Amino acid sequence: MVSNNIPQVKLGIIAVSRDCFPIALSTQRRENIVKEYKGEIFNCQTTVENEKDMLKAVAEVKEQGCNALVVFLGNFGPETPETLIAKNFDGPVMFVAAAEGDGDMINGRGDAYCGMLNCSYNLGMRHLKGYIPEYPVGTAEEVAKMIADFVPVARVILGLKGLKIITFGPRPQDFFACNAPIKGLYELGVEIEENSELDLLVAYKEHANDPRIDEVCADMAKEMGEGCYYPDLSRRMAQFELTLLDWAEAHKGSRQYVAFADKCWPAFPSQFGFEPCYVNSRLVSRGIPVACEVDVYGALSEYIGMCASDDTVTLLDINNSVPRYIYDEDIKGKYDYKLTDTFMGFHCGNTPQCKMCSSRKIKYQLIQNRLLENGCKPDFTRGTLEGDIAASDITFYRLQCDSEGNLRSYIAEGEVLDVPTRSFGGIGIFAINEMGRFYRHVLIQKGYPHHGAVAFSHVGKTLFEVFKYLGIKDIAYNQPASLPYPTENPWK
Repeated sequence: MVSNNIPQVKLGIIAVSRDCFPIALSTQRRENIVKEYKGEIFNCQTTVENEKDMLKAVAEVKEQGCNALVVFLGNFGPETPETLIAKNFDGPVMFVAAAEGDGDMINGRGDAYCGMLNCSYNLGMRHLKGYIPEYPVGTAEEVAKMIADFVPVARVILGLKGLKIITFGPRPQDFFACNAPIKGLYELGVEIEENSELDLLVAYKEHANDPRIDEVCADMAKEMGEGCYYPDLSRRMAQFELTLLDWAEAHKGSRQYVAFADKCWPAFPSQFGFEPCYVNSRLVSRGIPVACEVDVYGALSEYIGMCASDDTVTLLDINNSVPRYIYDEDIKGKYDYKLTDTFMGFHCGNTPQCKMCSSRKIKYQLIQNRLLENGCKPDFTRGTLEGDIAASDITFYRLQCDSEGNLRSYIAEGEVLDVPTRSFGGIGIFAINEMGRFYRHVLIQKGYPHHGAVAFSHVGKTLFEVFKYLGIKDIAYNQPASLPYPTENPWK
C-alpha cells in the first residue's frame, strides 16, 4: 500500500554513557548497531554524558527531521540526561541497552543491564513515556532487530498523534453497540469532527460536474475489469469519491491524517443513488479508512492496523457461524480447527478488491434491496463490492472506548481459509484458535460490538506493544485452553 495518509518513520539513534564508564563502549557499540541495521537511521555522533550533551544531541536529530528515536545505553548510562531526551524529543522514543560480550570483563564491561533498571525508574518518576522492548538488552544484531520491530509501533504512535476522524451522521438506530465516547479519543490524542448527512449531501451535489469524474471512472473500470461493475453507476460513485477526498483535504485543519466514519443506511442509498461500499473500499486501499455505520472506533482501529501492518485493512461484522455441512466438507481433516474455531466475517462490500478472490464484482446490497426496494430489480442499492475474501493470514482486533468511558482492546491472530462461503457480500471463513471461548469470554463478556478490524498479516505482537504504550490496561486475546478466562466455568 502506497499512502500519504500514514506517517513515514525517520529514525535517529543516540548513544548515552555514564561518565565513569568508558565512552568508547557506547560509541563503538552504537556504530556496530548502525552497521547491522538494514533500514535508514540517522547516526547521531554526539554521545550523551550530561544535560548539555543531551540538548546538543536532540537538536541534531531534530535538524535531520527524525520523528522517532532510539536511545542506546552502551554502558550504564546517565539517568537524568538519558530520560530528558524523551522529554525534549517530540516523538516516540525506544530505550535499549547493550549486552556484554564484545570486550573483556574489566575495561570492556558496561553494566547496561543494570542501567536499564535505573532508566525505567527515572522515566516513571518523570511521568515520561518510553518504549522498552520485551527484553531490551542485546548484541548489535539483536538491537537492530528490536529497532526494526519498533518502526511499526512508532508509525502507529505518530499516526494517532496526527489523526482526525471525520464522521457523517449519527449511528443508525439499533446499532448503538458501536458507541463512540469522545473522551477516549482525546485521551489518545485523536481529534474528531462530526457532521450531518446533509452536509455530505450538499458537498456531493456541488461535485456534480467535477472535471475529474471521467478520470476516476476510467480508474474504476481498469481496477474492476469488464463485466465486474455497473457502467451507469460509475459517475455517481466517482463523484462521491472526489467529495470525500476533497472534504478530507479541506477539513484536516491542524492534523496530517484522516479517517472517516460514515452513516451508510437507511437514507444514504435513496438520496445519493447508490451504496457507498465500493468507494469506501477504494479509499481504504489507499490508506484512508471509511468505517461503516458511523463506527468511530472501527475507523480508529482500521487506521491503527494500517500503520502497524503498512498495508490496507478492512472492517467486518463478526457475523455468522459456519454451517456444519461446510465444515465437514471443506474444513474438517484439511485444517486443524474445531467448528467453534471458525466463523464468517462479513460486510456489505467495503473490503479492498486486492484482498478478495478474483471473482469479486460490484453488486447490490441484498438486505437493503429487500428493505428499500421491496426485493425488486436493484437500482440505488447497487454499489457493494462482493465476493469471497482471499485466503490470508489475518489479525482480528479492536480498540474500543466502552460505555463507561474506559479504553479496552482485543487481538486475535488467525487466517482466512481457502474455502468457498456459498454466501453474499464481502465475506470470508475465518479461523482463530479457541475462537468459541474468545467469543464468549471476551467479545460477549466484555461487551464488544459486532464490528472488528482485520489486518491481512500477523501483527499481534506490534498491536500489543502499541496498546501497551498507549496505556490500555485491558488487552484481551484468544487464550489457549490451558489458560481459562476469569469467567470460564471450570466444570463445563
